Amino acid sequence: MFNDARMQGIYPIVGEGYRTTEEQQALLTEKIEAYLNEGYNEKEATELAKEWVAIPGYSEHQIGLAIDINAEESMSTKEEVYQWLAENAYQYGFILRYPEGKENFTGTTYEPWHYRYVGKEAALEIYSKRLCLEEYLQMED
Repeated sequence: MFNDARMQGIYPIVGEGYRTTEEQQALLTEKIEAYLNEGYNEKEATELAKEWVAIPGYSEHQIGLAIDINAEESMSTKEEVYQWLAENAYQYGFILRYPEGKENFTGTTYEPWHYRYVGKEAALEIYSKRLCLEEYLQMED
């Protein structure tokens, strides 16, 4: 997939893959502290942080199911990479895991960089029907 993107002048890189429990906790703690510094109380800061960072044990990165794909910024912009992925990743079996407008299903805010491999057949159906993974899995029941 990356080779095909590069042949079209788009330069993606893997920004993040697997994370340990400690790394996941550090990310969550950092986000909570950022909200505390903005003046939120502990409860508010924690709830807001959980909208952006999964608690340890629940991150797809931590269980090895997802990667974050970003831009080699000296060669492409993030927007170029995200647009290319949105239009092409399904052909390689990957889905945008947290699409815009699907927050009520996924419980996570839109993340244009977060991709998960589901196989070409499932990815095509998810892409064609504009579903998120949760909607797709409900269809399978």
